[in-house]
Parts: sequence; structure tokens; C-alpha cells
Amino acid sequence: MDRTYHPMSSDATTLTNSLSWFSQFCLSPTLTNGNVKLMAKNFYDALGVARGATDKEIRSAYRKLARKHHPDVNPNDRASESRFKEINAAHEVLSDAEKRKKYDKYGDRWEMADQLEEQQKRQSAGSWARNGGPQVDANGDFGSIFDSIFRRERGGPRAQPSNRRGQDIETPVEVTLDEAFHGTARVLTLQASELCRVCGGTGEVAGAVCHNCDGAGQLVKPKRLEVKVPAGVKTGSRVRVAGEGRQGSGAGPSGDLYLVVSVLPHGRFERRGDDLYTDVTVPYLDCILGGEVAVSTMERGVALRIPELTQNGRQIRLAGKGMPVLGGQGRGDLYVRVKVQTPDRLSPDELTHLEALRDLQTQHAKA
Repeated sequence: MDRTYHPMSSDATTLTNSLSWFSQFCLSPTLTNGNVKLMAKNFYDALGVARGATDKEIRSAYRKLARKHHPDVNPNDRASESRFKEINAAHEVLSDAEKRKKYDKYGDRWEMADQLEEQQKRQSAGSWARNGGPQVDANGDFGSIFDSIFRRERGGPRAQPSNRRGQDIETPVEVTLDEAFHGTARVLTLQASELCRVCGGTGEVAGAVCHNCDGAGQLVKPKRLEVKVPAGVKTGSRVRVAGEGRQGSGAGPSGDLYLVVSVLPHGRFERRGDDLYTDVTVPYLDCILGGEVAVSTMERGVALRIPELTQNGRQIRLAGKGMPVLGGQGRGDLYVRVKVQTPDRLSPDELTHLEALRDLQTQHAKA
């Protein structure tokens, strides 16, 4: 006999509530932080590359755009600042083979890939309705996710939750080089799930749908969390926050939250591992005769001694003036590259003395 679902029927209400919960918990972006808006974008368009671009093409496009829109190059330009963050968010995903694979498959919801795939594994492949309902397939159709809802309404047995550890969560975080040097913190807003206390996660109370969680067995609530980012982090560093991932099923423990760090380029320093590189302009006479110049470090300015007869491009090492070693002791080094500065003009007396010096060198060369 055909079964008709009326607008106010119990089945229709259950389906509507479950669809609403599934949309909030499984399909909506779940993490935000102060630097990155974790809404999916067309990352390929953000970098101006084709979907089939190679790693080298993606890296080249990122470097070109990052230099163009860097805040140091465009001070007080909100549009460039926003574009710079968008470029870094796109590079964070497309430069990582695993994340790019998820993005290519799930698009806007790539961050939920593990969650969706795990849900597909746990659900049976039974039909949504008795005749030809949607099935879960390799393309990510979610029909059978609701199979247990209808099986319960038809009086079928309800699957008992297994004790499984919750999934880990990753979220990208951008920090400046100064923040990476000193350490910093980020306040995240998580859409966290918790077991319904009324039904204990079963979705039922005395055989009826739990009205506290609408039969989902879980409640989704916003949660603010402050996470400390230690000094010395690099691009690609993962900061672990234990127990702040997805809630486990049954008596299983929660997964962990990982902040995947991306360190923004700096206008003065170039970072290589724990070492830093910078340029300093030195007057040509100081390069010839020796002297001192002021050099900036990540903490304060220092006086750098220039040996006599220093050539253009020479690197002078300042030990222990680089980045802190992550999770350890000590610091990297700072390498200062000398750029010889020649004068734009000379006085008649200066020209006379320089010509005399040249004549003297010529005589010595002939001797």
C-alpha cells in the first residue's frame, strides 16, 4: 500500500529536522579564525591558474601575486590586504597534494572530506525508500545517510553506535614573521558537536524522536577556543590541540584539532629554515677602508663591522640572530648581504683624489 507523507506527519518532520542538522553539521564550513575566512573559494581562479596546473606553475603564480599584493608594498590598502590573504589561502590548499585532491573532489566543502567519507563508510548501502531511493556512491551521494532514520520510523532495528575515536580537524592559520619569532595566539570559533544529554546520543526517548536534538543524537553549538602558537613555527608546522576535534561515537574519545601554519612573507627578511637573510647598503669607501653600519634584526638594531676591501654581495654572519628553534633551544643565524653604494655625484676635490688613487694603482700594477 502506498504511504503518503503529509506536511505535519511524523516522518516528514523527522526528515526535515534531520536534513537541517545534516546541512549545519556536515555541509557548512565549520571553522573560522581571526585571519582566514574558511569559506571555500575558487582557489584556481584566485591564483590565476588552470585546474590542471603543475606544482611549479602554482608556486610561480603564488610568488608573483604575493609580491604584488604584499601589505609592505601596499600599505593601508585594504583591497590588496584582502587579496593577499585570499592568495595565501589558495596556496595553502593547492600546494598540498592531499588537500588539493580533497578540494578537486569536494570543492567548497573540501575541509569536510574526511568527515563525509567516514560517514559513507559507516552507513549501510540500503535504499532511502523501498523503490529505487538514492544510494551512496563514489561521487559522494548522501542518500543512505538518512536510511537509519527511515528504518527506525518503519520499526526496523536501530544500529548501535560503536566506540570510535572522533576525526581530527585541520584549519589553516596565517602568522606574520614577527609572530612566528615571538610566538602568538589565535582565537578560533568552532562549530562543535556534543552528545544530546536528553537522549544520550540515541536520538530517541521512550521510543519517540528526541525533541531536544530532533532525533540527531547530537547538538551543534559554537565554541570559542584560544590556541597558543609557539615561537619558531614555519610554514607547514602543525600545532596540536588535544581533544578538540570531532566527537567520538559511543564511548570513543574526541579527535584532535591541528592548526596548519602559514608564515607570511616579510618585507625585510628572507627565511630559510631557522636562518634569516637581509641586505644592507654600505658606502663604497667603508667597503674599501672598513667601517660600521647599522643593521636591523628581529629584535633591535645592531652595529655591524665591515672589514676592509669588502666586495659587493659578501655575506656576513651574525650568530644567534635568526629564528628560534621550534620545540628546542637556541636560535638560527642572520646573514647580512652587503650591497655597495656608489655616489651619484662627486665634488671636484673628490674627483681629484680618486684620479690620483687610480694613477697610483696603475703605477703599482706596472711595477
